Amino acid sequence: MIEFVLKTSSVIVPAAMISLAATAYCVASEKTAHPHPDALPNPHKPGEVDNPMLVPFIVKTPGELPGIVVDETEAELAGQWRYSTHTPPYVGLGYLHDQKENKGKSSVTYTPDLPRAGIYEVRLSHCYNVRRSTNTPVTIHHADGETTLRIDQQRIPEFKRLFRSLGKYRFDDGKRGWVRIATDGTDGKYVIADAMQFIPVAENGEARIGKPRQ
Repeated sequence: MIEFVLKTSSVIVPAAMISLAATAYCVASEKTAHPHPDALPNPHKPGEVDNPMLVPFIVKTPGELPGIVVDETEAELAGQWRYSTHTPPYVGLGYLHDQKENKGKSSVTYTPDLPRAGIYEVRLSHCYNVRRSTNTPVTIHHADGETTLRIDQQRIPEFKRLFRSLGKYRFDDGKRGWVRIATDGTDGKYVIADAMQFIPVAENGEARIGKPRQ
């Protein structure tokens, strides 16, 4: 059996301790979170993960993140999606995957309630490995129309191994904008749907990473 360790600046943590932390974390999450009622349940036991070294990058509480965060628990699901916690990191309870089935017929739509009109940087969270889709379609519906991107969910997200930027867009206030993850053209690979983050952008074009929204 191969033994992995997590190295920090001053501590080496044995894999057994990471596994214990993963189990404790998952149990705590299950007690405080409520899964999406339209998603199939998570088949994995607490602490059953494929890469324990990525457990520290899990964000347990979406409200602790800056900006406006819409987790999969608040999204609109089309088609059949299943919960999982097998591959960290993720936001909240876990993440959804499309089971590599019903391609082109499944989607997850995130609709934020934005407090004011303006420019927002949109960030998407997802776990990553070779089983993920390399061309997941994501459509952003903003004040100037719609933009569709293809993202590689095998690549490591640039923000704390969890979030990747989809760009900056102008949105109206309220619930008039949305972001949709679809499954078209992703045959043979898993599409992942986790959380969506909307960060207001300052006049100088930089995302304002301040205190989380209360």
